[in-house]
Amino acid sequence: MARYIIGTSGWHYDDWRGRFYPEGLAKSKWLEFYAGHFSTVELNNTFYRLPSEAAFKNWYDSTPPGFIFAVKISRYITHIKKLKDTREALQNFMSMATLLKDKLGPVLYQLPPSLHRDDAKLQKFLSGLSTEYKHVIEFRHESWLTDEVYDILRRYHVGMCVFDMPNLSCPLLATADFAYIRFHGKDSLYSSSYSDGELADWAEKIKKLAENLGNVYIYFNNDIQGFALKNAETIRELL
Repeated sequence: MARYIIGTSGWHYDDWRGRFYPEGLAKSKWLEFYAGHFSTVELNNTFYRLPSEAAFKNWYDSTPPGFIFAVKISRYITHIKKLKDTREALQNFMSMATLLKDKLGPVLYQLPPSLHRDDAKLQKFLSGLSTEYKHVIEFRHESWLTDEVYDILRRYHVGMCVFDMPNLSCPLLATADFAYIRFHGKDSLYSSSYSDGELADWAEKIKKLAENLGNVYIYFNNDIQGFALKNAETIRELL
C-alpha cells in the first residue's frame, strides 16, 4: 500500500499563533511543535534565499526520526536562469539541502507562469539532475500540461506535481514511483479553505492514483487563517 505523507507548505506563519501554536510558544519552538502533529513540511523559504548551514542543521535536530522535508528549489534556478546553465547553482543548493540527510524528501521545481513549453530545454535540464534524489516539477503555464511532456518526465523518473488552484486545471497523475500533490486554494490562491466534501472527493481519486505507488506526498499551501492545517488533518483522516 502507498504511504501518505501529508503536511503544509511552510510552518512559520504569524496568524497560526493562537489557531495552532500556543500563545506563549517561542517561534524557535514552532517547528518542533508542528512536527508533533505532522510528519512532513514543504520548505518554501528556500525558494527566496538559500538558508544557512546552521538553519538546515537546526531543522534536522528539531524534528523526530522519520520526519520528511520537501525542499523547494531556489527561484534563481527556475525563475531567473529558467532552467538554463544551472549546474553550479544546483550543486550549491543541493550541498546545503543534503544537510537534512535522511530527512530530505522530494526537491520541488516550481516553474514561473511566464515559462512556456520547451521540450528541449526541459530534457536538457532533467538529464543533469542527480538520480540520487526525488525531483518534482510544478508547471504553471498550461502549455506544459500535455502527454508528451508527461512522457519526458517518465523517461527521467521525475515526478509531475499535481496542483489545485484557481484558473488552471491539472490532471491527477504520477510520472514516477511516487506522487506529489499541492493544494493552493480552490476559490482564491493561498486563502480559501476546502470543504470536507471536496476533500472527500479528492481522497477517493488519490486512493485510485496511489494503487501502484510507493509514497504520496500531499501539501496544503492555503496557509492564511490556518486553512492548510485543518485541510491537511481532514484529508489525512480520509486517507
